[in-house]
Amino acid sequence: MSAALSIRPCLESAVWDEAVWALPRGNVFASWMWGTYKAKVGWDVTRLIVRDASEAPVALIQYQVKRRGFVRFVLLQGCPLLTEKGDKHAEAVVALLLEHLALGRLDLLAVSFEHFQSDAIVLALLGHGFVPAQSAKYFTLELDLTGGTEPILQAMDQRWRKALRKAERNPDLTTRFLTDLDERLAAFDAFWEMYGALQAQKGFRDSLNGPQFRDLVARDPHHRILEVREKGERVLIRIAHVSGRRFTDFYTASNDRARACAAPTLAVWRFVEQAHAEGRETFDFGGIDPANNRGVFEFKHGLSKRPAISGPRWIYGRTPRLRDAAAAFLSYR
Repeated sequence: MSAALSIRPCLESAVWDEAVWALPRGNVFASWMWGTYKAKVGWDVTRLIVRDASEAPVALIQYQVKRRGFVRFVLLQGCPLLTEKGDKHAEAVVALLLEHLALGRLDLLAVSFEHFQSDAIVLALLGHGFVPAQSAKYFTLELDLTGGTEPILQAMDQRWRKALRKAERNPDLTTRFLTDLDERLAAFDAFWEMYGALQAQKGFRDSLNGPQFRDLVARDPHHRILEVREKGERVLIRIAHVSGRRFTDFYTASNDRARACAAPTLAVWRFVEQAHAEGRETFDFGGIDPANNRGVFEFKHGLSKRPAISGPRWIYGRTPRLRDAAAAFLSYR
């Protein structure tokens, strides 16, 4: 079967994104924009299209590489994505990818689907000796939007409903989804300033590189930027990314006034309303950490009681002991 397939780089952003977003599981992490961002923060990024004998695409693969001496770390996020014709070629697609990468004995490959896996590609990974690395950090909370927002409103905790009513009745509190580029850039600048203050206050760090992310996210049509103001002053900026079925809360930052006026509650509810209005089926809270960030978890749990998992991260290496050790290590991170 693999002899009938070919694998070639894609060098045109328009061709790549048209192919990605035409698929039901097309997502930000497989997009050209995300690959550009990862390249800006130090990864070598390659995009591949697998085609059948008729030149029809069967799979899209965007992979990232970092090198440490003679060792390569290869990461796939939100992919491989199979086309409608791709399910029957899933194992051959993975075989072609491994052949293309030509991994050394000390190299490691990780696949993180970020909720966008298909059954066929998971079975193909298992068939080629990938092992799952599961971690608590891959859990999130979800809302089913297919029944509309009214059942969600009725099911939310009383404290959540009370805070939402308080915010919606506050004439000084306004929300707006930003579409103008200059406004989106200004809002991201405000977000980054507040985000830095929160990091200093709470002592947390993450991998987001705001200066490199700024222009990309502001220009990307698959990101929503919501601005909350009190008496005309920004108190909260919330950013989400969207796919065909999923609306995912991504990043948020606020100042000291936000909690006092229930701006976080109002912002999340505006996201839920927007997701439903756009026809998304699932609202994703973007992750939970009940053990280490109880306050944020309790806030999210007041709206959703349904856990979901974006993992596992799938690990492959030519050396089984190294592969298994890497998987075990990632399971505790």
